[in-house]
Amino acid sequence: MGDNIQSVFEYHDLIEAIVAAEEMRDPHTSYHSERVSNMTQEVCQRLKLPENETQLYHIAADLHDIGKIGIRDAVLLKEGPLDDAEWREMQSHALIGSYILSKVERFDLIADIVRHHHERWDGGGYPDGLTEEDIPFGARIIAVCDSIDAMLSDRSYRRALSWEVCQREIEKNIGKMYDVRVATVVLQNWDAVVDKRKLPPYSTRLR
Repeated sequence: MGDNIQSVFEYHDLIEAIVAAEEMRDPHTSYHSERVSNMTQEVCQRLKLPENETQLYHIAADLHDIGKIGIRDAVLLKEGPLDDAEWREMQSHALIGSYILSKVERFDLIADIVRHHHERWDGGGYPDGLTEEDIPFGARIIAVCDSIDAMLSDRSYRRALSWEVCQREIEKNIGKMYDVRVATVVLQNWDAVVDKRKLPPYSTRLR
């Protein structure tokens, strides 16, 4: 795993290009991914993971929604809730993202994390219904951070939830949606993790 992680860092320019492509497709998706990657890095540090592993998960979080490039505008940019068929199409972004990243030599670990970032601890997620520790650890971290940012963001069909309500939702779903260890660390360091939703400077590069 160590050699594979190190090799990913050699593709820094390619990763930046992929993120830029995502931003051109839908700025909201890109900014969401940046916020999730910030929180993911903070959670990894709180879990005391090795630096190389932390950086791998940080990159995977940056790219976790890249598959939305393959979702039709009518679905991706729709105002209001999705119907069942549209929701199934939106769910396919995990598979599309994994497919895109698998085309890059040595991105197999990132592709696997991206494929499984919507799996649930109890097996109720997608695309493969994996359970517990069968879900890649990076995907389990991203799943919590992804949920937090989604709940704390405005949607066309609802306003953003408060920090307190979001926190209760994470707590309620420990051992259901979320890895117990990961979610517990997030809750124990809530203010620090959520504060990392602030966007890094490169978010403004196309404004």
